[in-house]
Amino acid sequence: MSQERLGELLGLTFQQVQKYEKGVNRIGAGRLFDVARILGVPIDYFYESVASQLVGSRSISEEEVAPPVMEFVSSGEGLQLTLAFMRIKDVKVRKRVLDLVRSLADEKVAD
Repeated sequence: MSQERLGELLGLTFQQVQKYEKGVNRIGAGRLFDVARILGVPIDYFYESVASQLVGSRSISEEEVAPPVMEFVSSGEGLQLTLAFMRIKDVKVRKRVLDLVRSLADEKVAD
């Protein structure tokens, strides 16, 4: 797919797509999700080299590094949560949200 066509589908100019590709501009999670959807690849496709670097530096398998995080980030809920969390500008509020999520994760489920 050409940069021009990808730009059209994203509502961008091909110059903006070039800047993403060259690393001149940072690409946000939402835009990366759109690119993955348009290209028909899973979101973790863009993190393959990162996962292999982590695997090499920590002597652990790729299965231990990538799937749980990549599955979460590429899920609808994970993406929505990530995007919403990133919009919170107040550092104290972000910390409180993180503390809340941790406390909910630590709760034992009563049967």
